[in-house]
Amino acid sequence: MRKIAILMITMLCTFCYGQTAKSVLDKAAAAVSNKSGVSADFTMTGLNGTTHGTIVVKGKKFHATTPQASIWFDGKTQWTYMKKNDEVNISTPTHAQLQAINPYNFINMYKQGFQYTMNNTGKEYVVHLTASDKSRKIQELFINVDKKNYTPTQVKMLQGKKWITFVISNLKKTNAADATFRFSSKDFPTAEVIDLR
Repeated sequence: MRKIAILMITMLCTFCYGQTAKSVLDKAAAAVSNKSGVSADFTMTGLNGTTHGTIVVKGKKFHATTPQASIWFDGKTQWTYMKKNDEVNISTPTHAQLQAINPYNFINMYKQGFQYTMNNTGKEYVVHLTASDKSRKIQELFINVDKKNYTPTQVKMLQGKKWITFVISNLKKTNAADATFRFSSKDFPTAEVIDLR
């Protein structure tokens, strides 16, 4: 009987803790879901070393810039400009591809298909998400959220067997026009355009 009682308490605490983790993510999603957009600086470590950049997000749209490349996504079409080759690839990315390049995509993906746990570490909550479906491209995420303002400070995701980490800073609200999320050939007159759609 005692074992059953301990098991029930453990299950209840896990459920409550999961709810707390979700509420933290809900608040973090709200913090970056400004209707006019948000901008931030980021450092990405993982695939090919470390790179720094900036990102502007408005709903599902985003524009990210690093020393190597710029990416625009208007909610349907993605343009990727590679500075080294002076070329632009146009594509319609899959949901999984978007997850890999936009650190703020967690605001849409955490709501279904993940189990949550959470730890308190100093000034931050660290929420650990594990995919319920083993076929998902991203199986695990760790999202660090500032306790004071609920802004995400780090997103670490497991893709296959590789971890990609985004450290986020200088998050602020902005007024981003829709043109911010579309490639303009006027700005890159010599670029070769390759349509992969």
